Amino acid sequence: SEHMTTTRTVNWQSQGSPSHLLTLGHNVSTPGPDLTTHEFKQAIKANTSSVTFVEYEVLLPGVSGTSIEKNITLDSATGIELSCRLDSKYSHLKNLQMTWKRGNETIEHINKTENSWGIQLRILDNSKLGSYSCTLKGEEEISAIFHLQVPKIEGKEKPIVSYEGDTAVMICKSFGYTPIAWTWYRTNGSEQIPINDSLLADKYVINSISANVTHLKILKLTREDDGVYWCEAAFELGNSKGKLKLKVLSFMVPLKPFLAIVAEVVILVTIIFLYEMYSKKKYGEDEKEFDQVEQLKSTESNGLENSSARHRKI
Repeated sequence: SEHMTTTRTVNWQSQGSPSHLLTLGHNVSTPGPDLTTHEFKQAIKANTSSVTFVEYEVLLPGVSGTSIEKNITLDSATGIELSCRLDSKYSHLKNLQMTWKRGNETIEHINKTENSWGIQLRILDNSKLGSYSCTLKGEEEISAIFHLQVPKIEGKEKPIVSYEGDTAVMICKSFGYTPIAWTWYRTNGSEQIPINDSLLADKYVINSISANVTHLKILKLTREDDGVYWCEAAFELGNSKGKLKLKVLSFMVPLKPFLAIVAEVVILVTIIFLYEMYSKKKYGEDEKEFDQVEQLKSTESNGLENSSARHRKI
């Protein structure tokens, strides 16, 4: 039968100055019908003529020493073409040599068109994932790196804080890609222990609002539940994990600021009370001393009066 290839091209092009890196654009060409990933995989296995290729093209800016990096997310088997194209304004450069590598391994089969160099890959499993680089050498050296990876899972950077006896809910999401399955783990030392909610139904509940979102609910929290948890999404090309951290606090923790204030008030009241006691005692001593002085003055005054009376009688 006649060969038919469905091609979808994703172009990254620099806008304005060559130093501006890569704005995503789409150019879709469909000479044949669109094929699903499943159909593509079956086509390869049966060695038929209908193959889907996705082309990712980087426009090299022409600035010596420049390296462009792009992440390409793949969740299922597909055929892709990675291309590095030199901007037409730099077509005057002579003696150009293009090298493609996967890691440190040189790739020999390169498809060359005018100012463009590409490689074709059939990604059937995670063994073909990784970093692919193109390096253009001539009067200047320019390079680009494609990172082929499974979808990333969004966890939560900040710890989830809850209290003993409460219920904690942890959420993981996969944006734009639907996992085949989800698995939750809890870190125990250096090991990650799978959480089986069917065996521990009184402690864990795992459910999903949709295929892209998974929830882990932990009931009746104790201090032992404190730690690191992982959600793992399984895709056709491999697994991807998200990390979450749970912090379980005692009920005494929120009371500490209140208790500190109460302690400060008690200390202040005690100081005021002792000061009042001291002031009263001091006032009593001063008043007693004053009375003694007054009494002494009165005695002396009476003595002088008696002496004057005796003188008058004489």
